[in-house]
Amino acid sequence: MEKQKRITAVPEFPERKVDAHKGDFGRVLVVGGSRGMIGAPALASHAALRGGAGLVTVAVPETVQLIVASLCPCATSIPLKSNKNGDLAPQASGQMLAAADAADVLVVGPGMGTSTGAVQLVRAALGQDKPIVLDADGLNNLARIDGWAGLRRCALVLTPHPGEFAKLTGKSIEQIQSDREASAMAETAMLRNTGVSPVIVLKGAGTVVTDGERIYINDTGNPGMATGGSGDVLTGLIAALIGQGLDTFEASCLGVHTHGLAGDLAAEELGQISLIASDLIDFLPEAIQKTTSI
Repeated sequence: MEKQKRITAVPEFPERKVDAHKGDFGRVLVVGGSRGMIGAPALASHAALRGGAGLVTVAVPETVQLIVASLCPCATSIPLKSNKNGDLAPQASGQMLAAADAADVLVVGPGMGTSTGAVQLVRAALGQDKPIVLDADGLNNLARIDGWAGLRRCALVLTPHPGEFAKLTGKSIEQIQSDREASAMAETAMLRNTGVSPVIVLKGAGTVVTDGERIYINDTGNPGMATGGSGDVLTGLIAALIGQGLDTFEASCLGVHTHGLAGDLAAEELGQISLIASDLIDFLPEAIQKTTSI
């Protein structure tokens, strides 16, 4: 295994021109949601907006579109075909691809479930050429696609927690957690050998970010962030940074640092026990201010 360059400096937020318009800061498409999981795409969309994205569109099953839209009024929304259970239907893939034409970066996975239509949507997303941040059920569905690496045409950021990473790699959670850096590096090296060069964000205490050549270990965050929806916030934030022009590795490093800092600021005021995912969004502005001079 090649030795990777260890990165310690956090990338900076891009500067903003005085005459900038919303199209300059990236168009993010968030794809996910299902009946019973409406909060996940809304959290990712809010985080993308708080992270500086100029435009965010959330694409969810038609059965929950209006509810998700009401939770995230600053984003536009698109209804996707759903089955009788309220999950994504096979026809949703074509709708997602049409919407992706107008996007700069995609978030795929938050709350999308594991229906046949959801698996087909992930497969279709891999074949388009816009960067994807793949999280949650996006990763669970990816693990069900044999030979997925051969389908990929896009830049890819994978943001698994140890359980999701275990499904992708076939390793046990115990093996992964015993040496998180080595686990992330080994998977990246294997994927690079198949022609895929993704960024892997292995979440947890000391989140590991690697692209196979560089590695960054995050030092912000706290146990209070171990709560449902926290990962959705991170996913939206990373996508926003990619949309603003950072490469996928830089966006991931800055995203996990700022996400963790927002968690630390929230815990200082609210305590770790009471911290919930929406608190991270509320404290993102302060975290961003502490990370940048803008």
